[in-house]
Amino acid sequence: MPAADISPREPDLPAELPRIELASLDHDHAIAEAKLAGTTLADQRAGGVSLQAVKLANVDLSGSRLEALSIVHAALGDCNLANVHAPRARIKNATIAGSRMTGIVLSEAELTDVTLRGCRIDLSSFAYSKLTRVTFEDCLLAQTDFLDAQLDGVRFLDCDLTRADFRGARLKRCELRRSDLSELEGVESLRGAALEWGDIVAMAGLWAGALGIEVLDRE
Repeated sequence: MPAADISPREPDLPAELPRIELASLDHDHAIAEAKLAGTTLADQRAGGVSLQAVKLANVDLSGSRLEALSIVHAALGDCNLANVHAPRARIKNATIAGSRMTGIVLSEAELTDVTLRGCRIDLSSFAYSKLTRVTFEDCLLAQTDFLDAQLDGVRFLDCDLTRADFRGARLKRCELRRSDLSELEGVESLRGAALEWGDIVAMAGLWAGALGIEVLDRE
């Protein structure tokens, strides 16, 4: 399957967006066709927040609890999303670049046509989520879990997946290229993924362990 077939679709954004100022987020808060820059919105508590056709630059949402968050057609750059809890989030046609996402919880979420580039997403959770045409590029994903998640057309390019957890995950049309898969949990769940030959050879020990194969010393 050519890589282009699983490339995320880019967000459709107006050339110019008016900049707005926000002091807080309310329940069912809807923001459309706007730009936020240099805004601090840490530790928010709101459900049903909707962001559509927006650009966020250097926005701090760290520690916020945003259940059922909706982000559609958006570009986020240099944002702080660390320890954001956003269960049942819906993120579609979005790019997230150079952002801190350590400890983010996107459980039972839906991510469609999303590109994450140069982000720190370690110690995070995508448990029970559905990811379709999602690309992680040059991202730190150490100790991040994809427990029982559905991944269709997901690519990991030049990522650190050390001790990431894929137990119970279901993969289809997925690619892992030039990524560190050391101490990966749930290796058997990588069925349905494509890896470069060098990575397959480097993971021989993990494959053997998953299959219960013992390694013999040379006589």
